[in-house]
Amino acid sequence: MNRKLPWKTAWVTGAGRGIGEALVKQLSKEGVTVYASSRTLTELQRLKDETSNYPGRIVPVPLDITKREQIDDLFASWDQGEGVPDLVVLNAGNHDPFSAQEFSAQRCSELFQVNLQGTINCIDPVLKSFIARDRGQLVVMASVAGYRGLPTAAAYGAGKAALINLCEALRLDLYKTSVKLQVINPGFVRTPLTDKNDFKMPALMEADQAADRIIQGLLSERFEITFPRRFTFVLKMLRILPYSWYFKLISRTVKTDKPVITSEKHG
Repeated sequence: MNRKLPWKTAWVTGAGRGIGEALVKQLSKEGVTVYASSRTLTELQRLKDETSNYPGRIVPVPLDITKREQIDDLFASWDQGEGVPDLVVLNAGNHDPFSAQEFSAQRCSELFQVNLQGTINCIDPVLKSFIARDRGQLVVMASVAGYRGLPTAAAYGAGKAALINLCEALRLDLYKTSVKLQVINPGFVRTPLTDKNDFKMPALMEADQAADRIIQGLLSERFEITFPRRFTFVLKMLRILPYSWYFKLISRTVKTDKPVITSEKHG
């Protein structure tokens, strides 16, 4: 792989498993120093041990993105040291599938606290730093579940749709600056949670493939990084269908008693 990445340092949340883990490994393999965050220190230590011979250094940063004080402490340490990393990928999130029959305000709130508010907690200080120095690359992990409503994904999809809309608005606000903002909307990627699905997942990708597609996207000027392109193109087209067609098509396509999981839990 003959490419030179433009970042010396990166921060990746949700780095303990799945896409986040694969992305951290790939960045480190290509010489980037990566601050890897997860709620679980043992996952981060394992990740550091597995990449000890890589050119780029991995720095474990245990972090719960729902705790503002932990994020403030992290940024205070960067302000006193090497500064906020050049690249920030906010990948941390969770998924709790439930149907209308199981609908719960509490479960919705818990998902929103991680997927939406937790991400916003991180965006706040990142943007302040990047805007002040007029440079930096911020990337937010959303999902194709944010395109339209999907069975058992009312709370998950709503949070991801909010992130997509939020990033679209921020991208416009940042248009005349040197701060680069992108959003990632992946399709099915093999993870510990998607392995439990009892239905065929179209265009299923491995996590390392997803990480490579993400880095390719980060090197481009595209706002949205989405993959596999043919699969996500079909999902994009579903957004223009009238509701009567869309509801009939999705109800016939999804024939399983188990929840439809379009992403992984990554702490």
